[in-house]
Amino acid sequence: MSAALKFTGKVVLVTGSSRGIGAEIARGFAREGATVVVNYLSNAEAAEAVVAQCQAAGGDAWAVQADVGSPEAVRAMVDGIVQDAGRLDVVVNNALRHYAFDPRQRTAFDAIGWQDYQSQFDGAVGAAFNVCRAALPHFKQRAQGAIVNIASNLVEHPVVPYHDYTTAKAALVAFSRNLATELGPYGIRVNCVAPGLVYPTQASGSTQESFREHLIDATPLRRIARPEDVAGPVLFLASDWSGFMTGQVLFVDGGLVMRLSLIHI
Repeated sequence: MSAALKFTGKVVLVTGSSRGIGAEIARGFAREGATVVVNYLSNAEAAEAVVAQCQAAGGDAWAVQADVGSPEAVRAMVDGIVQDAGRLDVVVNNALRHYAFDPRQRTAFDAIGWQDYQSQFDGAVGAAFNVCRAALPHFKQRAQGAIVNIASNLVEHPVVPYHDYTTAKAALVAFSRNLATELGPYGIRVNCVAPGLVYPTQASGSTQESFREHLIDATPLRRIARPEDVAGPVLFLASDWSGFMTGQVLFVDGGLVMRLSLIHI
């Protein structure tokens, strides 16, 4: 039964995969036999380390530097992947603009500027737009493809009002569902994974321990997500096991959103 999840012969692009959640997603695909393209912005050494880990895990991999905020850079990256590997099967839009999940340092609405929203929109929706736009001709040509976008459980319940970040992730969900509706007839699926706080990552490094403990107490599974907890659902949505799923959002937060929903019934 596990063979259904194997990605042998498949080529997977994971954006922002030189660290954190993206790196774990890349390693997860490699363990299932995929050829993984490790996209990074600036840390070549970290990206090459992930490549080595992917190869050690049994997959093929190489690193590609590209700013996913640049349409030209993304187009060159995707076209290069198809030229070198002969195909592209899965895209995981994981890259994000720098953000610190620290309730003590969040910016209140009356102090935040539209440029802060715009920056997060560019990082979430803009980057996904660029990657999807570049990948679609190749997906359509083969009448198949899977896109997985990384959202956030904050879109369902903004337990901390990170205005700019959460609004951008909510827009990413809407972007994904519109795309799913349009691309379904072409055999292309688009879904989202929406994690809660994931620790340790660069973004959660500044989250104080007391707040993490509060989240743990409110979470039915009584812990905070680790990067590997996110990788599994991503692989599922990219696999044939989810072949009749599109436009969906999988919440990966130990039941926190479910619990909060029940409280309000």
